[in-house]
Amino acid sequence: MREFIPPASRFIHLPNDFTMKRGGKLYGARIAYETIGQLDSKRENTILILTGLSPDAHVASHLNDMTHGWWEGMLGPGKPIDTNRWFVICVNSLGSCKGSTGPASIDPTTGKPYRLNFPELSIEDIADATAYMVHSLGIEQLACVIGASMGGMSALALLSRHPALARNHINISSATHSLPFSIAIRSLQRELICIDPNWNQGQYNAECYPVHGMTAARKLGLITYRSAIEWETRFSRKYTDSTFQKTNKLFGREFEIESYLEYHAQRFLHHFDPNSYLYLSQSMDWFDLGESYGGYSEKALKELCIEKSLVIGVETDILFPLKQQYQISEGLKSGGGKVQFLVLKSPKGHDAFLVDIDSFGPPIRQFLLSL
Repeated sequence: MREFIPPASRFIHLPNDFTMKRGGKLYGARIAYETIGQLDSKRENTILILTGLSPDAHVASHLNDMTHGWWEGMLGPGKPIDTNRWFVICVNSLGSCKGSTGPASIDPTTGKPYRLNFPELSIEDIADATAYMVHSLGIEQLACVIGASMGGMSALALLSRHPALARNHINISSATHSLPFSIAIRSLQRELICIDPNWNQGQYNAECYPVHGMTAARKLGLITYRSAIEWETRFSRKYTDSTFQKTNKLFGREFEIESYLEYHAQRFLHHFDPNSYLYLSQSMDWFDLGESYGGYSEKALKELCIEKSLVIGVETDILFPLKQQYQISEGLKSGGGKVQFLVLKSPKGHDAFLVDIDSFGPPIRQFLLSL
């Protein structure tokens, strides 16, 4: 077991008895974050970015860490999120393994990793920890909060539970709750990890690690992050070698799509803690913005105090389909805010916001210029 701590991260320590939505408490917990740009004298130019399930806080290169970040094309001087104007904070979610406290972290009460003794995690806990971090930096109100995928859920929870914290919002490929299809996919991913004998009820280590479970779970996720159109256009039925000869291994990988999934699953394998994966995945399935409104997310959205919103969805997204972004935009409109709903035709599915900067960059730039 080890913590996957990005070297440039900074930390805010949470209150010593940080209470979580489902009843647990954390002691000595911390949140990892990075900042890019300069805070203005009135402290009014801050943008907060909330991530999907697996990214760290290193959203883009900066003076303290010049390596490329996970949203490098979107963020920086002169880019759509222009750090010549904006002071940007990106936070690593509570429960992750990229610097913030999570199941792989040391429990100060035992001196050992939490593992499955980590309290049940909710999206609301991620939102509350983030709000505490923002206030700890002396920022009373954000100019805009941006969230994509799981980060969009966290952003909605943040706006609901801390209504004065942000003036504007960009929500990308996200939802007020998970649909049965995405719940089923994540449930199967968790099962694949847990049935690996090396998972050992969460008591694995570097030498005895749930390789097969994590590999299969990641491959399943990768399949849903893009679209069938993307896979067909990119790989067709290409074999892994030009002679189209079968491999010597029975049921071995013969097609390029198989090799692609294997390569990217192996890259992910030892860079994300399996227990953190389980906890964060389940938090997405549990989340329901309308929970306190009798299950009516529209009522919850109407109550959000947002001046302007940009809601973006992708036609080919099967994990967070367009009807979920439409629901967000209609709910925000009913609250009286100015809302722009944008449907993008990218073939790259749910992951489009990460890779199709040419499509996502211009509307995000224009929205931020209007603030």
